[in-house]
Amino acid sequence: MSTLDVIVATIGRAHGLRGEVALIVRTDQPRERLQPGTVFTVEAAGRPRSLTVGSTRTQQDRWYVHFDEVADRSDAESLRGIDLQIGVDAQQESDEDPDAWYPSQLQGLRVEHIDGRELGTVVGIEHYPAQDLLIVRTTDRRRVQLPLVEELVPEVDLEAGVVLADPPGGLFDALPEDEQGPEPETSAPSRTQR
Repeated sequence: MSTLDVIVATIGRAHGLRGEVALIVRTDQPRERLQPGTVFTVEAAGRPRSLTVGSTRTQQDRWYVHFDEVADRSDAESLRGIDLQIGVDAQQESDEDPDAWYPSQLQGLRVEHIDGRELGTVVGIEHYPAQDLLIVRTTDRRRVQLPLVEELVPEVDLEAGVVLADPPGGLFDALPEDEQGPEPETSAPSRTQR
């Protein structure tokens, strides 16, 4: 049995005084994966710590959780930024939805433009509230952040080991060496100054 580590959510800021925290949800199955009684083992302050889901609630499409082990706001705030991760059976998940994939499965995949050009290799994923970003190491060793949205990443083919991309113009283009950015401003007055 092959197990994948899946990030269910990232702990956000403390909410209230009694230890509740906001969550940045990373799964399409939050109700199933954040059931009361679910235990997450996390690394907090350099040591392992267990967090047991005591209760969850949603408000305006935001998720909040209270862990049994967290009693106050300062303890809740110390957890900010920690990923809540679980192991899932890769085969069972694949059988349920053959088109689904997990971020950990993307690492190392080749990234190709929809026209067939090789763009690079996936080296990681960064999670942001608005969207996730694929981190691609280009063939010339640059690091490019590609928004992981369907318009820009229309297909992920795990069997072929390829991520197809339709990036906006210029995203993967190298800057010429003589273009190091704008020239630094000098103390000479601009045309608008009098």
